[in-house]
Amino acid sequence: MTRPSATLSIGPVLGIGEIEPGDDLAGIIARQSQLADGDVVVVTQKIVSKAEGRLVPVGGDVAEQRRRIIEEESVRILRRRDELVISETSHGFVCANAGVDFSNVRSGWAALLPVDPDRSARRIRDGLRAATGRDVAVIVSDTFGRPWRRGVVDVAIGCAGIAAVLDLRGSLDANGRALQATEICLADEIAAAAELVMGKASGVPVAVVRGLDSTWFRRGSVAAEIIRPPGEDLFR
Repeated sequence: MTRPSATLSIGPVLGIGEIEPGDDLAGIIARQSQLADGDVVVVTQKIVSKAEGRLVPVGGDVAEQRRRIIEEESVRILRRRDELVISETSHGFVCANAGVDFSNVRSGWAALLPVDPDRSARRIRDGLRAATGRDVAVIVSDTFGRPWRRGVVDVAIGCAGIAAVLDLRGSLDANGRALQATEICLADEIAAAAELVMGKASGVPVAVVRGLDSTWFRRGSVAAEIIRPPGEDLFR
């Protein structure tokens, strides 16, 4: 059975500054951090979307433009309540407002989710390896609400170099009994932990998590490992 690491450290990466379309995120992160092999670099969706130019103007009737953008980014609307829309995106995410973000972007603009967050994570990881020579993993995080529970939490929407899910089925628990259904969403746990040092309004969009079990490092993919296929979903 895979054992947890004895000690973890989580540190914010300061001095990232405002990100513009076309910016080299990996280069910026490399200049502002001291990375080591086996680190996990957690990067917020917002700066990934900005660097990739996933920004759209919001003008005229703001409420109508907001509705239009959300619907364009949705493949299916599940629920509506006032201005809140719960929808499914092309990535398979079920989230509020199709992940469209109107906060922490310049007035008159909205940020969309990256087209392929796993690919975004791989690109940043490759860039960090080229810039630093270090073998690190990357998680792209975003803030999601959760059914039946109050409050929001950061989750992984893309990853590279770290297992998204640890499948412990068939391994033994502390009492020697075989685990039947235990799958740990490791990428989400790392994203949530990193948010504790990034915050929502502190302007810190990157954190480094250090001390994770070396056996957890592999290619990794949110799309392939975390997104539940419709046939397994009891609520859609």
